[in-house]
Amino acid sequence: MKRCILLITLLAMTACQHARLPLVGISCSRNASGGSTLSAAYSNAIAQSGGIPVILPTVSDPAVAASLLEELDGIVFSGGEDVDPSRYGETFWNETVRVDTLRDVSDFLLAEAAVASGKPILAICRGAQLMNVVLGGTLYQDLPTQVAGVIEHRGDVRHKIGVEQGSILFGLFGKDSLEVNSSHHQAVKDPAPGIRITAHGPDGIIEAYETPQVTAYQFHPERLARDDASWLVLFRQWIGEVRKPR
Repeated sequence: MKRCILLITLLAMTACQHARLPLVGISCSRNASGGSTLSAAYSNAIAQSGGIPVILPTVSDPAVAASLLEELDGIVFSGGEDVDPSRYGETFWNETVRVDTLRDVSDFLLAEAAVASGKPILAICRGAQLMNVVLGGTLYQDLPTQVAGVIEHRGDVRHKIGVEQGSILFGLFGKDSLEVNSSHHQAVKDPAPGIRITAHGPDGIIEAYETPQVTAYQFHPERLARDDASWLVLFRQWIGEVRKPR
């Protein structure tokens, strides 16, 4: 009997040691020839935080998007091109707004499938803008020409953000102010219903928000983590959410 209990215990320990790591899909931009392109910083951050990164192809079929989400445990929407303003009921503001229609089709299909699946979503830069639109919000199309007194957000500049108490960011760092990077000219304008804003820039621009399913950062934590591994805590926290049973 004791040998049987010991064997069961050893098998259980072995199973835990070899438990499948979560599969995390990551959306991509497209290059001039139509191929997928993505900074390695995203996949590195996921891999270093306990997930298996899966680079997602561009899709155009809702059934394919839904099938992909069935296989994934969570999804990251990465940075990149502007979201087509027609998606939130506006026309093009000016010549700075540049979109990739095929990527928009793919990302919206994947986002809608992800929301329907209930699986965790991590949204970064364009991803944060995308998810706000998917959930019913709008965007500033060009911050420098639409927001008076806005600071420079392009060129990977660094600036402070104010962090709300009770947010994921505050819980991870224990600070009400953090220095982050910026590489964007668009941002959330009207937050979608149900979104909780958790960080602002010094100019009032929304830098982070949360819902029970979506964690969104306007800045780029995957780039910050290349130089400062402490930023991996954001990805480890999110992977922890991905691992929770559903």
